[in-house]
Amino acid sequence: MSSALIPRLEKEGNGFAAIDFAYLHAAMPDALTLFAALGLVGSAVPAYFYGRNRTVFGRAPNGLASGALSVLIPARNEAANIEACIAAVLAAGEGVDVEVVALDDASEDDTAAIVERLSLADSRVRFVRGRPLPVGWNGKQHACQQLADAATHETLLWIDADVRLEPHALGRLLAEQTRTGADLLSGFPRQVTVTWLERLLLPLIHFVLLGFLSLRAMRKSLEPSFAAGCGQLFLTRRDAYRQAGGHAAIRASRHDGVTLPRAYRRAGLKTDLFDATDVAHCRMYDSAAGVWNGLAKNATEGVATPALLIPVTALLLLGQVMPLPMACFAWWRDEPLTLGLSLAAIGLSIGPRIDAALRFRQPFEGALAHPIGVLLFLFIQWEALVRDRVGKPVAWRGRGAVSTP
Repeated sequence: MSSALIPRLEKEGNGFAAIDFAYLHAAMPDALTLFAALGLVGSAVPAYFYGRNRTVFGRAPNGLASGALSVLIPARNEAANIEACIAAVLAAGEGVDVEVVALDDASEDDTAAIVERLSLADSRVRFVRGRPLPVGWNGKQHACQQLADAATHETLLWIDADVRLEPHALGRLLAEQTRTGADLLSGFPRQVTVTWLERLLLPLIHFVLLGFLSLRAMRKSLEPSFAAGCGQLFLTRRDAYRQAGGHAAIRASRHDGVTLPRAYRRAGLKTDLFDATDVAHCRMYDSAAGVWNGLAKNATEGVATPALLIPVTALLLLGQVMPLPMACFAWWRDEPLTLGLSLAAIGLSIGPRIDAALRFRQPFEGALAHPIGVLLFLFIQWEALVRDRVGKPVAWRGRGAVSTP
C-alpha cells in the first residue's frame, strides 16, 4: 500500500492535529484504485460460483416416473389460493397415484370450507383440520408434521398453497428423485413478480443460492453447512423423513428451506436441489409489505446472524453496490485505472443477473437495478437482526416465531 494513503498530519498551534487535505487529495487516486480492486474481487467471487453452479443446477427430466405420492399443503388464510393450488396438483398427476392432503391451520377466512367442498367433489382430496399450536412450535412446521402423519403414501411432497404445479410435474418430480437418489429433494419454482419490490428482491434468491454455495461440494458432502432448499417444494420418502426427525426436529424454525435440509444432513441423509422453473411457479407475496416482512421473517435463520452478516455485507457492498458509484466518480475525476476496474466489477455483478433473467424467466429490470436490490436486501437483513435482538421479530400471518404460553 502506498504511503500516500496515510494522510500527513500537521501540528497546530493549539496542540490539535489537522489533516493536510492537499496531501489527502493527492493520495485519493491510490485509495480509489484500492477500493475498485477490492470491488472487482468482491464481484468475481459470486460470479465464479454462479458460473460453476449454473452447469449443474439442472431441471427435472422430461420423462415421467409412476408411483404413489401424497401432496401435502399447509394452509392458513389461503382462501385466495387453495382451490387453484389443488386443481393444479390434480392436473399434474398423470400416471401417478396421487392424494392431496390440505390442512387448515386455524384460518380466519374460508380456507376450510373450500377444501371441504373440494374433498366432497373428488376422492383424491382430503381435508385435515389442524390441531391447536403447541408451545415451542412454529405454525408451518406443526402443520407439515400433521400432514406427514395423515398421509397414506410413502412418498411425500410438501408445497405451499401459492405454488402452481405445471402439467406432468408429479411424474417429473418422481423421476428426478430417482435420478438424484436424494433423501430430500427441493426445487426452486419460477417466481412470479408483479410489484417493483418483488422484481427487485425475489430474483436475488437465485443470485444468493448460485453465487455463494458450491453445488458440487454440497453433493460430495453431508455437512449441514452445505444445506440449502426451498420451502415451497420438498420431496422425500417417509422412512428418510422419520430418520431425520421430521418437522419436529425443526419445530421452532421459520425457515424450513434451510433448517429441514440441515436436519436431514445431521442424520446422515443426502439432500439435493434442482431448477424447478418449468415444474412449478409461485407468486410468493402479493404486496410490497408482504415481500419485506416475508423476507425478514426468515432472515435470522439465514444470512442475518452476527457472525455471517458483517462479512456478507462487506462483500456485497464492495462487489455489488459500490462499483457503479465508483465508476461514475472515477470517470468524473478522469482516473482510467479505477474506471476500468469498476467497469469490470459491474460486468461481473450484472452478468450473472442477466443470465439468470433469461434462464429462470426473471424480470430484466430487476437485473439492471441489481445494486438497489442488494442494498434493500441488506437493509432487510440488518433490520431483522436488530428486531430479533430487541425481542420484536416480524410476526407472520398473525403469529410470532413460535407458540408461547
